[in-house]
Amino acid sequence: MADVQASVAAGSVLVIFGGAGDLAKRKLYPALVHLRARGLLPEAFAVIAVARELSTDDALRVQLAADLGSLMSNEQDGSHASWLLERVYGVGGDFRSSSTYTRLAERLVPIGRQRGTSGNCLFYLATPPAFFADIVKQLDAAHLARAEKGWRRVVIEKPFGRDLASAQALNRELKSVLDEAQIFRIDHYLGKETVQNLLVLRFANGIFEPIWNRNYIDHVQITVAETLGVEQRADYYESAGALRDMVPNHLFQLLALTTMEPPSSFEANVVRNEMCEALGAVPLLSNEEVLGRSVRGQYGAGTAGNAHVQAYREEPQVAPSSINETFVALKLEVDNWRWADVPFYLRTGKRLAKRASEIVVRFKRAPAALFRKTHSGAIPTNELVVRIQPDEGISLGFQARVPGPLVRLGDVEMSFAYAQRFGIAPSTGYETLLYDAMNGDATLFQRSDMVEAGWRIVGPILDLWAALAPRDFPNYAAGSWGPVEAELLLARDDRAWRNPL
Repeated sequence: MADVQASVAAGSVLVIFGGAGDLAKRKLYPALVHLRARGLLPEAFAVIAVARELSTDDALRVQLAADLGSLMSNEQDGSHASWLLERVYGVGGDFRSSSTYTRLAERLVPIGRQRGTSGNCLFYLATPPAFFADIVKQLDAAHLARAEKGWRRVVIEKPFGRDLASAQALNRELKSVLDEAQIFRIDHYLGKETVQNLLVLRFANGIFEPIWNRNYIDHVQITVAETLGVEQRADYYESAGALRDMVPNHLFQLLALTTMEPPSSFEANVVRNEMCEALGAVPLLSNEEVLGRSVRGQYGAGTAGNAHVQAYREEPQVAPSSINETFVALKLEVDNWRWADVPFYLRTGKRLAKRASEIVVRFKRAPAALFRKTHSGAIPTNELVVRIQPDEGISLGFQARVPGPLVRLGDVEMSFAYAQRFGIAPSTGYETLLYDAMNGDATLFQRSDMVEAGWRIVGPILDLWAALAPRDFPNYAAGSWGPVEAELLLARDDRAWRNPL
């Protein structure tokens, strides 16, 4: 992970498969500009965009200049964008055609020599998952997956399979060509500063580390809420759904960081060992438990941002009778010495009331005998809220005495926002991840066993949901906080969701 003493990244050629696509334009190229602005990209750097249809380097640069121009916020960004554009090259061709890789190999050598990248190459697969194994095999056949001089690494985007069997198959195919140390499975949520700060919050603060366990914590909530619908992703979303799309990766990474034991160092495999151990301690749900501890939903028509929005089934490319879920809520446990009997409530969904990602740690209630005559009802519990997006920060809620002649309790909150305390640099969420991949630091990337552990947990849920079709879809209005069954999931335990304000 990059720190305050971060040095310039290793020189390399970044080859982006799908280099003319939406992810590259909106996230990757701007992230590279931001890295250059922070002094973290070396002079020995180049980008080769591989796409099905590319004409010339100049045409590619003109298009990227227009794309970046609409995203860059100031003149300084523009100068760094110009620096990057001088180093962008294009290779056109089909991702499954060997001739594409022949052309790529022919360009890599002179570009690497011109830019002085020492044979280092980072291949970024910004493509649909169906191409992952094919691209890696073609790289191997063209003798590009390994190098006599320098290093070769491959970055792939989620989803890493669609169930345990397909994830295992993908891992086998990748590792038939690459060493595990060459594979960087990217989850952009782990590029967010607040997520990384979880390790600092938990293990560098004496006020939290001793109480981060079952003796003091009542339960934990993890929410990843989106206000948008499926937008232009209906093709993918109809075959995936909210569970596959968000839970085995984003939500389980947050769960692992919240529950893992302290690593002995920040070395990548040491941290990932502890994260994998945490996921391995989540018991698999029986069919009966799936029925009682999982909720799925699909949004109907409603109001979002004072505007009427259509139901999921009315979205373009969505089947009128689709039973695909756009909302998931789960109650899970981490059955180890630290967390036994502490419930973890996870939820994610589209077209919800507010865009927000946060982790809520709710502590056990203090004894109330002292305040029986001074406070009506139960004393509220303390809660720690880690806000991941859009306003990154941390807050701690507790009780204080309200001024006056009587002893009355009032809710107060201590809060800090990253932007106010440390300032905020322009970010797409990919800067740290790209920087770490260039430097070979895999701490924030998923390992094959972590991927498979996540799919093992959701496997029983996927199986039962496939066998029992939902009868009540759509079951929540766009602009709400999801189906009523999600509220009941906690209400049965005499608890309630904290809905982000």
